[in-house]
Amino acid sequence: MKTRARRIALVSLVVVSLTVLVGPFLVPVPRLENTFSPQALADADSQFIEINGLNLHVKTMGQGEPAFVLLHGFGASLYSWQAVMEPLSQQGLVIAYDRPAFGLTERPLTWEGRNPYGPEAQVRLVIGLLDHFHVEKAILIGNSAGGRVAMQTALAYPDRVAALVLVDPAVYSSAGAPSWVRPLLNTPQMRHLGPLFARQVQTRGPELIEKAWHDPSLIQPETLELYKKPLQVENWDTALWELTLASQPSNLAERLSEFTLPVLVITGDDDRIIPSTDTIRLAGELPDAELVVIPAAGHVPHEERTVAFMEAVNLYLSRLYK
Repeated sequence: MKTRARRIALVSLVVVSLTVLVGPFLVPVPRLENTFSPQALADADSQFIEINGLNLHVKTMGQGEPAFVLLHGFGASLYSWQAVMEPLSQQGLVIAYDRPAFGLTERPLTWEGRNPYGPEAQVRLVIGLLDHFHVEKAILIGNSAGGRVAMQTALAYPDRVAALVLVDPAVYSSAGAPSWVRPLLNTPQMRHLGPLFARQVQTRGPELIEKAWHDPSLIQPETLELYKKPLQVENWDTALWELTLASQPSNLAERLSEFTLPVLVITGDDDRIIPSTDTIRLAGELPDAELVVIPAAGHVPHEERTVAFMEAVNLYLSRLYK
């Protein structure tokens, strides 16, 4: 009787093990249909510039100093900044680009050396752009996860950053999966299934965009189309999964005392993605920060309340360069 029970337990263990190890590979991951190269989806004013071996999608306006680099958030692209590029260009050179895994920037699936989706590579891209445009120092304007990249760049290259404008930055929230989950995500099984998880953006994207606005009724149909456009780029799903795997805790909250440069912190008063209270707290913990809370605005005040956003930025710049 005991021998029979052991055999049943052993068979059960084998079945469970095979299900866990082999089962995921039996789930079909069909190829994406109707996808195109980034160049095929580009606009007339798009530029493709090779920086650190990566073909970046970039748009520029204006010239001279100060120079601004615009860093969009997760799931967005440089189109997030389209309403503010022209008014900012009246002050100087404006550089907006699609961060790796987003927009029309190249999405490599294999690479040698540094992971192009990792935090260090993202910082080096900012510096590479400054070098390409012969900019000695720039003002970095970052929204959400783009704000995190802006802060990491300022810490790594303080002599290249004149000031920061942080728009609802993701500082206190963790980046990516918890550390205990990461070994699981990097297994061959999860790498096989990963693109399927990334494709949920197709169905959840509109919901997240609405959540990012205080008043979703103000979102224009063309805005939704601009957010959907990068989902037509070949390999966008696999690249988004690679970004997820490469994400790491920033530990920025423990390093706030190191930010001695001028910082303007902006939040909407109704941010439901990065709580407004978190951004207000950040402004209070940074050594040299000014805070602006824009009423009737959510996570992307530069899109939803462009006039109020530019008023705050212009007033700050007037004091910065008086």
